Amino acid sequence: MKEAKKTSERVFRYLLNLNFWIIMAIGILISRSINGYIREGSAHEFLKGVEAVPEMPYKIPAAVFLFYLVLLLLFQIREEGELLFFVKTGMEILAGLSICYLLDFSYSGILLLVLADVARKLADTRWKYLLIGIIGIVYLFADYYLVPDMWKTASLEMCLNYYRGDVRALLLGMRNVMVSLNLLTFVAYILFRIREQINEKQRVVELNQRLHETNLQLEEANHRLELYAEESIRNAETRERNRLAREIHDTLGHTLTGIIAGLDACCMLIDAAPDAVKEQLAVIADVARKGMTDVRRSVKALRPDALEKMELSKALDEMIEECRKSTKTDIQYSCNDPLQGFNQDEEEIIYRIIQESMTNAIRHGKADHIRIDIRKEYQMLTITVSDNGIGCKDVKKGFGLHHMEERLSMLQGSLHCSSENGFTVEAKIPIRWGEEKM
Repeated sequence: MKEAKKTSERVFRYLLNLNFWIIMAIGILISRSINGYIREGSAHEFLKGVEAVPEMPYKIPAAVFLFYLVLLLLFQIREEGELLFFVKTGMEILAGLSICYLLDFSYSGILLLVLADVARKLADTRWKYLLIGIIGIVYLFADYYLVPDMWKTASLEMCLNYYRGDVRALLLGMRNVMVSLNLLTFVAYILFRIREQINEKQRVVELNQRLHETNLQLEEANHRLELYAEESIRNAETRERNRLAREIHDTLGHTLTGIIAGLDACCMLIDAAPDAVKEQLAVIADVARKGMTDVRRSVKALRPDALEKMELSKALDEMIEECRKSTKTDIQYSCNDPLQGFNQDEEEIIYRIIQESMTNAIRHGKADHIRIDIRKEYQMLTITVSDNGIGCKDVKKGFGLHHMEERLSMLQGSLHCSSENGFTVEAKIPIRWGEEKM
């Protein structure tokens, strides 16, 4: 495509140079012929044979050169907008017609040069066919002596009558050859422009095809990535279950086995050796306490990392802000008292309720606005999370809601869900009597 564009630009420059030499040669030829009539004193006879008085001989080459410079300057202008493009094209047509007039319309190929310049920008305007038609009509009028008949100019043939017959025939033949060469060059330029446009369209088609293939590859890669992510999640869940099973086996299993064995021994000794039973029960109690310590250590490993590093209020602020930034969801959060004085179980369930409610609102409810409200009333902590999502007709508690309900029941709390203009989760946690929690 680049090579075709370079070739068309080279042909256009050749067309520029060719037209310059043609118009200057014809201008000088007309000027010399008129000067010859003047020198020989036959100007009166010449004027009787023409329909209009020509320009002064010395003015013709200079004026032709001046208008050609104007045309070159117009070719260099890079206009923006269709209106400026029309104005520039109109000025080019006027400059070309002025050159044709100075040459007594003996050469109109300069208008093909104007058309070639317009063809360079035809792809950027929707009025291309109108412009082609206008310039084509002007060229036909100028080339087939329709305009000369209206403006009454002196023809080149009359000027060349100054020369003898063989020279006159040679000059007219050279003029015709140059006109044909200009026409052939113009046709070659148009063909290169057409090939350039075809190549450009083929390139666009190829790019679209590549883009389509790339999109298909990306879709396939995304599908594989989703499958990999799901498989990774399943593997992580399996590893976590296995780890929890090992923890239970290594801690609770060992502890409960020791307790059962000790109690069996107590049952056998309770009648025969009461003192020994007391000692054995003390040992069993110590084993149970150590087992409880191991269980607490295992449960602590499941505690959210944010709650290990910071206070509950700061952990909630950070979690909500991260969710707001990552999902672009409008989240409003309010709490009427500072969240202080809770034990680890209570902090974790508060954190998990808000986390799970936001996740459900965004993932299942497709919500873009979430309101979180935490308030204390009469020794009862109430957490309300509402959204403007799609909601659901029948509220069925899935794993997340069921898990929240189980956690709350451990603290004698309650969970209530409703779906009206979105979805609302309301959790109530009783504050223990005699303990200042907030």
